[in-house]
Amino acid sequence: MRITELLRKDTIILNLKAATKNEVIDELIDKLEKAGKLNNKEEFKKAILKREEQFSTGVGDGIAIPHAKTNAVKIPAIAFGYSKAGIDYDSLDGKPAHLFFMIAGKENGNDEHLETLSRLSAMLMNEDFRNKIMNIKTENELLEIINKEEKKKMKKEKSVNNNKDEIILAVTACPTGIAHTYMAADSLKNKAKEMGVNIKVETNGSTGIKNRLTDEDIKRAKAIIVAADTKVEMARFEGKRVIKTSVTQGIRNPGVLIEKALSGEVPVYHHDDKDSGGFKIQKKEKTGFYKHLMNGVSNMLPFVVGGGILIALSFMFGIKAFDPNDPSFHPFAKLLMDIGGGSAFSLMIPILAGFIGMSIADRPGFAPAMVGGFIAANNGAGFLGGLIAGFLGGYIVLFLKKTFAKLPSSFEGLKPVLLYPLFGIFLTGAIMLLVIVNPVKSLNLAMQNWLNSMGTANKILLGLILGGMMAVDMGGPINKAAFTFGIAMIEAGNFSPHAAVMAGGMVPPLGIAIATTIFKNRFTKSEREAGKTCYIMGASFITEGAIPFAAADPSRVIPSIITGSAIAGALSMIFNIGLPAPHGGIFVIPIVKGSPILYVLAILIGSVVTALMLALLKKPINE
Repeated sequence: MRITELLRKDTIILNLKAATKNEVIDELIDKLEKAGKLNNKEEFKKAILKREEQFSTGVGDGIAIPHAKTNAVKIPAIAFGYSKAGIDYDSLDGKPAHLFFMIAGKENGNDEHLETLSRLSAMLMNEDFRNKIMNIKTENELLEIINKEEKKKMKKEKSVNNNKDEIILAVTACPTGIAHTYMAADSLKNKAKEMGVNIKVETNGSTGIKNRLTDEDIKRAKAIIVAADTKVEMARFEGKRVIKTSVTQGIRNPGVLIEKALSGEVPVYHHDDKDSGGFKIQKKEKTGFYKHLMNGVSNMLPFVVGGGILIALSFMFGIKAFDPNDPSFHPFAKLLMDIGGGSAFSLMIPILAGFIGMSIADRPGFAPAMVGGFIAANNGAGFLGGLIAGFLGGYIVLFLKKTFAKLPSSFEGLKPVLLYPLFGIFLTGAIMLLVIVNPVKSLNLAMQNWLNSMGTANKILLGLILGGMMAVDMGGPINKAAFTFGIAMIEAGNFSPHAAVMAGGMVPPLGIAIATTIFKNRFTKSEREAGKTCYIMGASFITEGAIPFAAADPSRVIPSIITGSAIAGALSMIFNIGLPAPHGGIFVIPIVKGSPILYVLAILIGSVVTALMLALLKKPINE
């Protein structure tokens, strides 16, 4: 069934008179009734409004698709309306809607028209198609544009259906490998199923690679989508058509990515070690500094979390209980400190540097950068010195690759095992010791003195900013920037900033959990169930627990969680809380410097503010 079999001249309104959401619904229903498509106008309106109460059909990008399937429909149909000025339709992106497609489905009728409507929804994701519709002058022009686009769409569908051996592949990966990785995978798989596309998705998560793509998979693939913000294995895709994008795009725009993969208009990938991260740089990709930094941070996190919690546990026996010369000495506290602080935590900076270097120059970059990080950690340059060492080691190896490129081919085997590590480690180490260490050490001391001399008002402002940053992208670059700053301050001996960071990071999932428990009528049943897990994720300092809610309703959820997190961070500073452990959530609250009760109060106040804002901003849902 074609779209124009459901959308006819007599169900098109080129200039809506409506100014509100309810007026749009009434005007489109009147058009359907006059065209003889309805049995009962009032019953159909009730069905439309019931659907709107569940969740707004304003899908964003200027589009609204109100719909209902009911016996009040005589003949399945689509009514179209256009508003040049735009109408507030409670859209998911908070922007006015201009294009309205009202879908009237018949209860227990043939589901063939549902496939047609699914095709229309996919077509509306194309920005060029939407722009063409907004510039039409006549009903015939609208029908002609839709017919032309639908023919292209059906041709692609036929191409997919006629070649069952063809498959779209995808790889998803985020810096922490906790939430974004799996959300992007689910988003791509669900959209592919909806579109009738055969897809296989490999996840590069914190527990390792799952559903790994085989050589046979890659050989059969029509195209490969790499939705990643950290380094993935790219050499295996040599000669294949590859789309490289961020993991966020995999979550938000899976249909667009799959459509592009099916189109065949994707450049062929050629692997080159000299390319950033093994992939040729394109302007819109997240490459360069951010990508390399996140590769270091994601691989450092297990050392931070494991070592940090062990340090925190040792503090429970007394802040100096690990010291044999202190009256509170306890041998088990010393064991915990030796493992957590003396081993795991001391590897944090070298690991950070090593994996930054590896992201830049592949395996040859690892050793020089890690040695540079070790030098930074043991000579007072700290976290900032480790960052510099990572980039220095990586780019020195890239320089060496170019320098040694003209050597005879007989030297190829010697480069990775002798030339790169020998010259790379020497040059990185020499520059770190002779040029970098002392200035960075002085800068760290200056920053520490500045923070210690801060007045109350400045500390509150810093806490407000750090807390809010943790909620802006919930595990993304802004969140990680605040987190890494907090760790650097712990390393420098100032524990207050990281207390604000952890408070801000715990609030988003906790605030959402409280909201789903108290204000149940603002959330669907599945959201209320998901809210229960947010208690655990929030208590464990896993900010990513808020992502599904923020992705579903960003205009209401994101302002709510940022406000709550900022307040929690500011209160943490007001209460003069210090956090000597870099991670751990509720497990490390007993060892904070200052009052644990006041710290819990700061987190709870921020969470309650988030919950109250969600209750005010979100509208009741009748399921």
